[in-house]
Amino acid sequence: MLAGMTFAIGGTLPVDRLGFGAMQLTGPGIWGPPRDHDEAVRVLRRAVELGVTFIDTADSYGPGVSEELIRAALRPYPENLVIATKAGLLRTGPDEWHTLGHPAYLRQQAELSLRRLGLDRIDLFQLHRIDSAVPLADQLGALTDLQKEGKIRHIGLSQVSVTEIQQAQAYADIVTVQNLYNVANRRADTVLDYCETEGLGFIPWFPMATGELARPGGPLDALATETGATPAQLALAWLLRRSPVMLPIPGTSSVAHLEENMAARDIALTDEQFRAVS
Repeated sequence: MLAGMTFAIGGTLPVDRLGFGAMQLTGPGIWGPPRDHDEAVRVLRRAVELGVTFIDTADSYGPGVSEELIRAALRPYPENLVIATKAGLLRTGPDEWHTLGHPAYLRQQAELSLRRLGLDRIDLFQLHRIDSAVPLADQLGALTDLQKEGKIRHIGLSQVSVTEIQQAQAYADIVTVQNLYNVANRRADTVLDYCETEGLGFIPWFPMATGELARPGGPLDALATETGATPAQLALAWLLRRSPVMLPIPGTSSVAHLEENMAARDIALTDEQFRAVS
């Protein structure tokens, strides 16, 4: 593993910067159980064997299925494993997501996540979406109350702007932000730059999308030929080099794919290679 591959979430929780996202362990449409339960368990156990110390999930993945799989596969948990989960989206069916930030709902979901994961405290609890129909102070107030009760340790946000982060920081100590970001979609560059300035962890979801960059003759395709790495591995290596606060969470339901992703930790892009992709 290359140097500089750790980050301390909230200044207190050191993790390997290449984590694992547990969304894809569920059924089609992120709904119901996986097609292969045993393979999902193997993926989680292999991730930990390969050095993953940061797993990201959510109450809405399944719903509840992803958290239950994590408990079944990994409890009792390794001391260095940080599990992050989220609440704030209501599921009504496959591929159906509805924002719901009512304080009572957020508290209920946090309590259910504790039970499903088999934890006394969730290390990182993220507001999955800000609900425009509920005052932000009330949404974050529910989370800070849980924090004071010792049920969650740190608070994060998901899919937010810099302005929204700053507004949230007036009500809670925000330690991470999870936004859509990858080598082909960098609309959250300003958010990433703000996180770096503030020392907040930045968790890019959908991290391996490569778009036109991986087309035949494109920069990722050419670099893959040059290095022997896959475009997906190069996309992850690019993210890890892009910022020291970057915490990619590639997900998969396959052990073979997991092992391919984790090999990205050992890819050191040169300045020229990084610029070519950028």
